[in-house]
Amino acid sequence: MQTDIFIPARLGSKRLASKHLKEINNVPIIKYLVNRLKDCKSITNIVVCTTNSEQDEKLVEYLEKENILIFRGSEHDILDRFLKAAYAFNTEIIIDVEADKIYTDPKYVDLITHEMQNSHIDFMTGNNSLDKFDPEFGFHGFVPAGIKVKALERICELKKTDNTETGYKEFFTTNDFIKRKFLLPEKNIKIPKKFRFSLDYPEDLELAKIIFSKLGTNFDTTKLLKFIEENPNLQKIIDPIIEKWKKDYDQNITKFDLNKLD
Repeated sequence: MQTDIFIPARLGSKRLASKHLKEINNVPIIKYLVNRLKDCKSITNIVVCTTNSEQDEKLVEYLEKENILIFRGSEHDILDRFLKAAYAFNTEIIIDVEADKIYTDPKYVDLITHEMQNSHIDFMTGNNSLDKFDPEFGFHGFVPAGIKVKALERICELKKTDNTETGYKEFFTTNDFIKRKFLLPEKNIKIPKKFRFSLDYPEDLELAKIIFSKLGTNFDTTKLLKFIEENPNLQKIIDPIIEKWKKDYDQNITKFDLNKLD
């Protein structure tokens, strides 16, 4: 089954405007993520899925210059954007690497791809439980989500909203007709309870500059977590935004209830 990485990205973030083009050592951070994902062994295409909005023209211009594949679709309905991109690229399994998740580990991309290509699983992602999805768990910063396009089609048929920008994974984790599987961290992977592995706020960018400057581009989850453990002062950078993210997420989460099943 053809498996492609889709990277949803737009420049209109209110918390950190144009964040995907912010530079570390003169390189836009979206390029760091794409370069990391090139190490994945099970992927056909890496596609940045951005919007039709004029504010994303600058992102498109950069991606075209770098010969990075692009799809443009709905500004606020990520699920619709994904579905139309899947049709455009003949994708059967989407590996969803949010552009905010700049530390995504290629190992987990390949692991989830293998699981989904060889099973009836519709949706798979990392989690701290085999049962209840926890969007706050730091492991999401390293593990993508896998989505079968057939399951995405069904969700898009049934969803009631055209704004799926925040919390769209809950469409797959809260509906029992979706065959889902959660990946728990390995025993040697200890995720800090109060930390962030994403790019949403200026403080996240400050942390990212330190990490990429010290570790380069090809670090894995274990190496990054060891670096965090050995540098406890890094916690002070992101402490002010831990609760802020939770509040923003809860205020903006999509309504993920569905129309009545047939």
